[in-house]
Amino acid sequence: MRRFSQVAPGWWDYTTLDRALLDEAARLTPEDIVGLQRLGFAIRMYDTREEFFLAEALEYIDAWRQATPAQPAGICGPVGPTEQLPLVAQLVNALGLSLRHAHFWGMDEWLVDGKEADLDFPLGFARANMALCFGRIRPELAMPAENIHFPGADSSEYIASWEQARCVVMQGGQGEVKHWAFNDPPKREPPYVEAPPPPEVYRQLSTRVVELHPMTIMQNARTSGGGAVQNVPTQAISVGPRETWRAEKVSIWHPGHHDNAFGMRLTTLMIAQRAVDTSVPMSLLADHPNVQFSFLRSGLGTCAVEMH
Repeated sequence: MRRFSQVAPGWWDYTTLDRALLDEAARLTPEDIVGLQRLGFAIRMYDTREEFFLAEALEYIDAWRQATPAQPAGICGPVGPTEQLPLVAQLVNALGLSLRHAHFWGMDEWLVDGKEADLDFPLGFARANMALCFGRIRPELAMPAENIHFPGADSSEYIASWEQARCVVMQGGQGEVKHWAFNDPPKREPPYVEAPPPPEVYRQLSTRVVELHPMTIMQNARTSGGGAVQNVPTQAISVGPRETWRAEKVSIWHPGHHDNAFGMRLTTLMIAQRAVDTSVPMSLLADHPNVQFSFLRSGLGTCAVEMH
């Protein structure tokens, strides 16, 4: 039986992995990380924040430029990072890019009192996307409201929307629990007490309501709410692996302040080595045919001990 989590014994997470793998990840240098590229797994390094977030914004533009009346196309995007969102709107306006046939899927949303967070919820992801991006695009260029898809407590309409257009790229960040969207590790409960669920079981999950790992709740309190954990919901709606595998490319952006130096190294190593384990949901991307990790070099940090 695998060891119990160091932080949440009732859950699976990366602290249940073999110590040798964890130590190997901690030793990786930035040069080592670049060297982990392989066919189907690209790694990009950026030296400035400006380059990094502009490149992230340009993925939106590239996807939307491919949209035609006969073949609508779009991007599935995150809230976290968010710095790219105003740049997306600025680029659309500067280029005069009509979004009439383009689509957007939000990756996830909070569940509040049994319903998806509305546009008045301060931590809301739809709220952030509309305020930071879509609300800044000139009306004559704007994406039709029916082409903007946010997941709801009843996910059936959102799941069906993936039939309306091809998803050129699914873009995301990485949380401290090593998730994309809110694809957190599961609880350690029957029938998965001695080992986490097999990858083939996890990959069948579609957009759904999820209970959030304690790490995820604490991370969102830290990054978005000044640590006020009482304001962070404990449930959310998340795009699933099934939709993720419909995206032609999965693009994960690591600025260095969502996950830590160790976490970024661990998932890179596991994907490179195809070491798939559902206690580290991000590692499932090892089986996707087109994955790219992008790093802000200054955000990579080090796993050396530094007492503060």
